[in-house]
Amino acid sequence: MALVKSISWGTAAFVLMLAVYFGVVSLISGWKFTLEQFAAFRYFIIALALGFGIQVGLYTSLRQLVGQQKMSGRMVAASGTTSTAAMISCCAHYLVNILPVLGVTGFITLVAQYQAQLFWLGLAFNLAGILYIAPKVIKAFKEHQQCLVDA
Repeated sequence: MALVKSISWGTAAFVLMLAVYFGVVSLISGWKFTLEQFAAFRYFIIALALGFGIQVGLYTSLRQLVGQQKMSGRMVAASGTTSTAAMISCCAHYLVNILPVLGVTGFITLVAQYQAQLFWLGLAFNLAGILYIAPKVIKAFKEHQQCLVDA
């Protein structure tokens, strides 16, 4: 049951991350552009969403085994935020069309210029989050198994 719950939460996080991407990009640039961007960057986008889903699944497992782990939750949140920002960056430069009076043109141009690097940064945060949480889950699982044997 615990494994099913972790997989369910991880899958939900994966789907939610993709929904946020498609929702934000569609609102900014339209559905056709969203599909074009997804086709061009699908490997990055799917990898970012999958990495976030894995982290949420691992975090759910950890919480079930040992209770709340505040530091792990912060890592998942930070990685998820970075992943979302990296995915949305692929279309952020189109905000220039609707927000020129706010003075964000320079920022959006910078984001568009370093789009691939932002994807890689998001993937690095995903990997760091997974590498941070996975050993904690393994350790907690081993301790839980030992408690079952001792009981």
